Amino acid sequence: MSISWIDTHCHLDAPEFDADRDAVLTRARQAGVAQLVLPAVLAPHFGAVRSLAHQHGLAYAVGVHPLYVDQSPDDALQAVQQALAEGRDDPHLVAVGEIGLDFFVPGLDPVRQERFYLAQLSLAQTAGLPVILHVRRSADALLKALRRVPVVGGIAHAFNGSEQQAQAFLDLGFKLGFGGALTFDRALQIRRLAATLPLDAIVLETDAPDIPPHWLYKTAEQRAAGERSRNEPAELPRIAAELAALRGISVEELARATAANARAALPRLAALPATP
Repeated sequence: MSISWIDTHCHLDAPEFDADRDAVLTRARQAGVAQLVLPAVLAPHFGAVRSLAHQHGLAYAVGVHPLYVDQSPDDALQAVQQALAEGRDDPHLVAVGEIGLDFFVPGLDPVRQERFYLAQLSLAQTAGLPVILHVRRSADALLKALRRVPVVGGIAHAFNGSEQQAQAFLDLGFKLGFGGALTFDRALQIRRLAATLPLDAIVLETDAPDIPPHWLYKTAEQRAAGERSRNEPAELPRIAAELAALRGISVEELARATAANARAALPRLAALPATP
């Protein structure tokens, strides 16, 4: 029996894939990645992720990423609202995202970030859709807002918080996303969480072209010399194999569980095909 994976976070619309996007998708499917979720990060990108999802039978989400709120006009929130209204009956539209807060990158306006985040939570609440959250040094603030504006769950993407924060997200109906970062031996907290959280808490993701696993990582010296590391959704099975080894379970069990978890977090995925 073939093993099928779901990549719950892949930026297939990114310019890094412009030269060979179809080949990237072909490699992913040949590797057994049966479904991908494509979160948008800017309002002008909504059409691209929608088109890719419809063309290839994939899933997409619409939202304004916290790293881009400073360059997004106020009417970007109206664009989110309009995209949600237009996609109300679109089975490919599975979430509002990527949204959230980023307190790691210097120079961002935290007040504007929070305003965009709260507004998009309200839009998700009205639409009855889950959210895909960007969580970077911001878990407590994200959770506080979720208690003010509850939504129907979703995914805390690239989770790297404490056990207490993990449990708080789980209590609110969220799943936690794990990807290439867990392949690094030095990522002790991420590896500990990935190994010990309940299996029904975890979904898999690549965040391609970002967060490359250790076998694709380039050092600062290599990057200075012009070398680049581009993550791809085809890397997901190898990332998953490392997670299965950490947990002491088979890749088959992990594939079944994480696919079920993805559909629980993003219920519209159940209506989409998942055939490599």
